[in-house]
Amino acid sequence: ISISVFPPSNACIGRYILNMQITSCGHTYQRCLGDFYVLFNPWCADDPVYMDNQAHREEYVLNEHGILYEGVHKHITSRPWHFGQFEEGILDICLKILDMGASYHHGSDRDRCWRNDPVHVSMVVNHMISSHTTNSIMKIPENNDYLKGTKPFSWNGSVPILQQWYNGRCRPVRYGYCGSLASVMCTVMRCLGIPSRVVTNFCFPCSIENPLGINEIFDCTGKNLCGKDKLWRYHCWNESWMARRDLNQCCGDWQCLDPTPLETGRGSACSGPTWVRSIREGELDLDYDGQHMFSRVNSNYVGWLSQNNAKKTKFFCDAWPCGQHLITKSVGSEQFEDITGAYKYELGSVKNKEAYYRAYRRIHPGYCNASNCHIDRELSSLKNPFLSDSGINMRLKMANCPMYGEDVQLHWLLENLRGENKNLKFNLSAQIVTYSGCPMDQFWKDSVNVTLGPREVKKIPLCISYSQYGPYLCDHNIMKVVAVSDPECGEVLMVSRDIVINRPPVIVKLLSQPRLKVPCTAEISFCNPLQEDMKNCVMTLEGCGLFKEPMTIDLGTLASNQQARTIVEFTPYRLGSHRLLANFGCHRF
Repeated sequence: ISISVFPPSNACIGRYILNMQITSCGHTYQRCLGDFYVLFNPWCADDPVYMDNQAHREEYVLNEHGILYEGVHKHITSRPWHFGQFEEGILDICLKILDMGASYHHGSDRDRCWRNDPVHVSMVVNHMISSHTTNSIMKIPENNDYLKGTKPFSWNGSVPILQQWYNGRCRPVRYGYCGSLASVMCTVMRCLGIPSRVVTNFCFPCSIENPLGINEIFDCTGKNLCGKDKLWRYHCWNESWMARRDLNQCCGDWQCLDPTPLETGRGSACSGPTWVRSIREGELDLDYDGQHMFSRVNSNYVGWLSQNNAKKTKFFCDAWPCGQHLITKSVGSEQFEDITGAYKYELGSVKNKEAYYRAYRRIHPGYCNASNCHIDRELSSLKNPFLSDSGINMRLKMANCPMYGEDVQLHWLLENLRGENKNLKFNLSAQIVTYSGCPMDQFWKDSVNVTLGPREVKKIPLCISYSQYGPYLCDHNIMKVVAVSDPECGEVLMVSRDIVINRPPVIVKLLSQPRLKVPCTAEISFCNPLQEDMKNCVMTLEGCGLFKEPMTIDLGTLASNQQARTIVEFTPYRLGSHRLLANFGCHRF
């Protein structure tokens, strides 16, 4: 007997048991034929997650390999990530996540009727990633202290994280960061059949008091003081494709889901789902957390000089607008795709201003009946004056792309825009900054007197040696260089540059052709570029379809310029396209 099961498009996702009832000679008995899983189906036109582009389905549902984009907006770095949504046991773990988070919006899960709605499913998954009080999948370290767990940046994929959570009785895995949280969510959503992708937003504001304003405070040396507001160098979240029946959408579109708990003034919480198009249009009444998502791509940056912890003065500076660069992995390519236009219209355009006015009136009810001119005047009073308004143009330009162990070379360009001499004194400094905008150690300071003749352009070389920044960099590979003019000279000018220090590469070389269930060997090599020993060196290898679990190799201590070579053997156990990832760590990073 052949039995075909055709679940309706509104069936609840999950694991089902198929029983057959047989009546023969007046006797009735049941036989269990087995179990099966029902998932969302982006190939089915009646399903709310239907996606009509086959290339997009292959990328956002079937692809197990992704790329995370990090760094700063002027120096974007990337690293591969294994989603692993088809690995053995992952589907059961994903359904366990729904079980654990079932009471999030519904109090009781007895009828499970919400499991046919991708909106509610995405809300439960979003909450379970890091916001659940006791059973969240992953935690973010408080105050950057992760000594009692795994380094947040050492993960290469979602599978070990999900397995550790499941095998550890659903206790949170320590530790992760926004990139790993968004990637784990992407794995779960793809596994359940919902097309999803990870998005990176550069210059991401996190403000508690003013949703549309971010304040950074510096002292006269250029040191960034730790305030309530944080300007994240980048932030990752998840987008999922679905038709929102609650918004009367007849076809699918991208919905924004941010699993990272962020402070909102009413406690920390995850965000979404928020229709991406509603963010661009400033229609904040339409959706969950629209106000928070709009502010994260439209806030105004304001830089302040604090003098004696009392008086604050605005800098003359050219600030990069928040949320002006949002990217994700391109379909079928290793390159990134700029999707900024999906979140906001071109800066300064009529549509951009209309959307901003609309959102401003919603966020600030006191301006509900205010004219556009009134709002413009209010915004102008909050912004920093431009450097050109002071008669001076400045910028810091990289002269090299520094690798860990190399000196940082910069060119400081100054231009006098007026027909008179300028005599200025500047304080320069360099400070370690985390990706989430937390200022760390200020490790370098200097002062320079600059004289500019009428219309003169001057280039001043700056050098920060590895011996100066190396002991402070640790896992945070971002530093901020700042030049601030002395307040006694009059107008306070400021120019800054975020610098990413690239980590030395790990070289992977296959020594034999991979074949299913046939042992294969690869050579992993790494060279210590520092003029000092690297201690506690560890290599972690991972690959979906190649390793059942991550392989850790203890390399001990590597002397200066010493090259470590390791031969590893693995047996591919699954057909498909696979990627071998190697991650190196030591006492320095």
